Amino acid sequence: MAAPKKGRSASAQSKPWRSLALILIAIVGLTGGMFASGHTTPRLGIDLAGGTSITLEAKADQGSAINKANMNTAVDIMNRRVNGLGVSEAEVQTQGDRNIIVNIPKGTNSQEARDQVGTPAKLYFRPVLAQEATGPVAATPSPGSSASPSASASGTGEKASSSTSPSASATAQGRAVTDALKADATPSTSAGAKASSSPKPSASASAGAPTAEQAALQAKYATLDCSKEEVRTKAGEGVKPGKATVACGEVDKVWYKYLLGPASVDGTDVKKAQAVFDTQGAAGWQVNMTFTGKGSKKFATITGQLAQNTQPQNEFAIVLDGDVVSSPYVQNAITGGQAQISGSFGQQEAQSLANMLSYGALPLSFDEQSVTTVTAALGGDQLHAGLLAGAIGLALVVIYLVAFYRGLALIAIASLLVSAALTYVLMALLGPAIGFALNLPAVCGAIVAIGITADSFIVYFERVRDEIREGRTLRPAVERAWPRARRTILVSDFVSFLAAAVLFIVTVGKVQGFAFTLGLTTVLDVVVVFFFTKPLMTLIARRKFFASGHKWSGLDPKGLGAKPPIRRTRRPSGPAAGPVETKEA
Repeated sequence: MAAPKKGRSASAQSKPWRSLALILIAIVGLTGGMFASGHTTPRLGIDLAGGTSITLEAKADQGSAINKANMNTAVDIMNRRVNGLGVSEAEVQTQGDRNIIVNIPKGTNSQEARDQVGTPAKLYFRPVLAQEATGPVAATPSPGSSASPSASASGTGEKASSSTSPSASATAQGRAVTDALKADATPSTSAGAKASSSPKPSASASAGAPTAEQAALQAKYATLDCSKEEVRTKAGEGVKPGKATVACGEVDKVWYKYLLGPASVDGTDVKKAQAVFDTQGAAGWQVNMTFTGKGSKKFATITGQLAQNTQPQNEFAIVLDGDVVSSPYVQNAITGGQAQISGSFGQQEAQSLANMLSYGALPLSFDEQSVTTVTAALGGDQLHAGLLAGAIGLALVVIYLVAFYRGLALIAIASLLVSAALTYVLMALLGPAIGFALNLPAVCGAIVAIGITADSFIVYFERVRDEIREGRTLRPAVERAWPRARRTILVSDFVSFLAAAVLFIVTVGKVQGFAFTLGLTTVLDVVVVFFFTKPLMTLIARRKFFASGHKWSGLDPKGLGAKPPIRRTRRPSGPAAGPVETKEA
């Protein structure tokens, strides 16, 4: 048999150790990085470690578009809110174009976290134009009851104790509301702009007829019954900050309805909010707010205007997400740049409100699509079941390889172990790096990858066997089979990776864990086959056990039905040589 041509093929045969050294260095380096980072195990998802997973869907009902910038801003605010609760290792990330996934580990108050991440926290300071109790209590108000919440702002003093009961007749009440709307009809430039006129009614304003918009709002206020929950949730829905609106608020377990003017100050003017307990008074827990420089000026202007009015039009309502949480009155302009929200707050309520105000309002509102809570015990059971399924799948693959490929199964098993080591180390490193969490679908992807990796070895082994069947010995068979096997392996892995990429892009939630793991293991399959399996095949081809075609090697020529060895003979030359027979092409 003629010697193989020197060049690229001979070089590849003579230096298989180089490729094996490269992949060994990569494994050692990645393993060292894993121990250096302190994350020696993959980060587990909620379904395996236990905790709560919340899926939120954005809706554009606040005048903001659903785009990447707003979604990223919402993720950042939610993340700061959850961390503000003292939650460690919480995950907040976008999924697709409209969804945000919030994963909260075990040991956290899931209900409080749900309230924090899903509440828009739109805060506005609106002048009060009119107010009264609604529901059964409204019909027979108690003589000493107050018509608005007991609250105060810095510099305002205590709430007046005099009663402001409803007007004697509906006609008089309607006329008062109409006058208040007319007085507040001067448009403001924006939600946070300085109010350009006082809400106090004027004689000229009350002379004319109300506009259609004012009449509609007056009718809505007259029929508003805040004692009904379904009415409260839709009271001021969809109203822009620069427009007058109606709202509801609870005081001492009695619901009040409010007619409010355009917002003069909003939550973006709040620099800092802190929950404190009033140890000297009877206010209990309250929220202290510090305004920005611009917000301080606007707040001083509006409180100065309100101080000139009579009750209830000397009050400003603190409106959070459409609900009036407090409506303190103003005696004089507040110039200190600080205000207080007080009322019947508990410690948790005050701290949650301060947390939301400190980190700002969400640019979008969200609907809660699903909430999944998994206990730690159930997560451990699911992890055990997933690992057991993976072990069974790996054992079946090994049995198949040993039964059909015998000695070659050692190469396949060694390659699977290298692939498993790389997969484990990368998953452990990707947890802190990009927030990757191993969940049940990801475990399924890893199990499927066992078959994909084994399939690559089988393709190469069968190509080598085909060459042996053609009558070639093992060493040239290994090199001649590689180009064709390599092409098939690359095409197969490309299709698998493409499917994983498409699945990752078009799906949301846990299914992305399956797609990511499948794509990762597919890339690692190519690396292992090129830098480990092929060089190892080149080395074992030099061993007598495999090169001689031992029956337990999996490369026995007789067992494979090989043809006689291919031999080339020299053509005789000189006078003794006979005529050369010409062969047809």
